[in-house]
Amino acid sequence: MSDCSASAVIAISSHVVRGSVGNRAVVFALESLGFPVWAMPTVVLPWHPGHGPSTRMTFNDDVFESAIDDLIAAPWLGEVKAVITGYFGSPRQPLAVARLVSALKERNPDLVYLCDPVIGDLGGLYVPEAMAKAIRDHLIPLADIATPNRYELAWMAGAPLETNSAIIDAALSLGPARMAVTSAVPMMAGSIGNLLLSNRNALLAEHRSMDGAPNGLGDLFSALLLARLLEKHDEEKALQLATASVYEILARSMKRQSDELTLEQDQSSLKTPMALVQLRRLLHPASKPGRL
Repeated sequence: MSDCSASAVIAISSHVVRGSVGNRAVVFALESLGFPVWAMPTVVLPWHPGHGPSTRMTFNDDVFESAIDDLIAAPWLGEVKAVITGYFGSPRQPLAVARLVSALKERNPDLVYLCDPVIGDLGGLYVPEAMAKAIRDHLIPLADIATPNRYELAWMAGAPLETNSAIIDAALSLGPARMAVTSAVPMMAGSIGNLLLSNRNALLAEHRSMDGAPNGLGDLFSALLLARLLEKHDEEKALQLATASVYEILARSMKRQSDELTLEQDQSSLKTPMALVQLRRLLHPASKPGRL
């Protein structure tokens, strides 16, 4: 890639001391593909909460907002070509980040903002409702790309999403130009799907589902999709590369019986994934009779 060195990405999410979730996964993936990263933690944890109790180190909201002000005034802001956000530590943090994204877009209308609304899963919300609402109401409207899982999208849209047609309708109702929904409804038995919707395409990428997967797959997928789009791949190729990398790293991590994604051992899978991914086009609403 020719111009990644001039394309810094601001990554705002959780930081763990041990593991490959949140910003640990995001930063590693982006830097492995040649993008400089400005990494800002929203909360610091010794490890993912799924591994057991640990001390949650939080930031005072006023301090966090002051740091955002510093970024808005930074003399190197011209380096920044994209922002990616994930897990937040308090309901006020998304509002501060919305100010940052708005300031960056005012300076550079071509800035790309990817919002990964890390708020819940099949079991429901695992963040306070006020935080989920702040992300939905203040960050999703600013996003050029959003990467919710199906359950997060269902909560934001206020509708159960049992089919890919329902997922597509919900994604269109929320408004980002591109939305990649993980945990979409697979077409093949025993598979899991990523559904990328834009004003041109409805693309489903599938790979084999694996039980007991380590955490961090959504963080990794979001970072890789952003990187591939910044590299100017078309949507189909970007989705294929991001999905193949995630599946390949997942398979290798589980073969090692690791409780974390083994990113440091699998950089080749980030750069040149070899895993086969089933990619298919779904009927886009714009192509239905009676739709313009």
